[in-house]
Amino acid sequence: MKYLLLFALVAGSQAFLGDWFGGGSSAEWNGLRAGFGINPFTSFYGLPTTASDAIKDGWTLDATVGSCSMPSSYFKGNRYRKNGDQAIMLLYDKNGYIAGIQAGIPKTLSTYPAPNNAKYHVFNEESDMWVVTAYFTDPASICTTGRTKGQFEKEGLGNMLAFQTGTTSSNLLQVPHDEKDVEPTTKFVQGKCFYTMGMHYWYNISADLPCTETFPVFLLYNKKRLNGFGWAFNPDYKNSDKWEHPTKSQYPMFMKDPPTCLGKDGPVSTLHVYLTDSPRTNFC
Repeated sequence: MKYLLLFALVAGSQAFLGDWFGGGSSAEWNGLRAGFGINPFTSFYGLPTTASDAIKDGWTLDATVGSCSMPSSYFKGNRYRKNGDQAIMLLYDKNGYIAGIQAGIPKTLSTYPAPNNAKYHVFNEESDMWVVTAYFTDPASICTTGRTKGQFEKEGLGNMLAFQTGTTSSNLLQVPHDEKDVEPTTKFVQGKCFYTMGMHYWYNISADLPCTETFPVFLLYNKKRLNGFGWAFNPDYKNSDKWEHPTKSQYPMFMKDPPTCLGKDGPVSTLHVYLTDSPRTNFC
């Protein structure tokens, strides 16, 4: 715990130049980064926001599972993966602009999600993994019109954050941009502030919530505006070095009333996703 606190203070006072000045975009969501950790050289890593940049960086099209040329796919977009990693899979529209992000949970490592988790329909099944999907733009346009260069430059990542909550992309849970609208309009409950992350919101959380009914998404707000989110899964996954592994002693740093079931079997698996190029200036 003390190392997390120390890192937050250091990160807040000695941010990298790229974090301070961002990527040059005037859009509210001006970058895409992921990962929280103690080592500043392996945390808050940038993710490509165009398919052309993704290809240059070694990402490859996952055309056999999901692309705009496969209308039967349960999600929308051209999916790219790097070195076969399942923890971070990027979705681009037909014109090559960022449209969303996915995370995969290998079936060989766990029976998760439990039946009650699955009732939220966030998960979609593929042959080798369960997948959760978040969109930054309207899924209905991703493979039809896509975004223009002008729209991308104006909007940055996009104009919405929505999680797929069913077997097709028409089933969405869209979350508010303004923090004041979160609890009045959704089941997300305010957690705690953590520097370089933000003010956390957890779905329908309480101390007596069974771990078979947890929702695998949390939200992050800074300066009263949405600028990040994260995935959160009960098992401790080792299939990717992208997963974060908070322990039970650290849960009160992010939650007001952590479910008592959490942490009984060791650390959980989380992944912070930042919709900004300057996450180290996230002070809630």
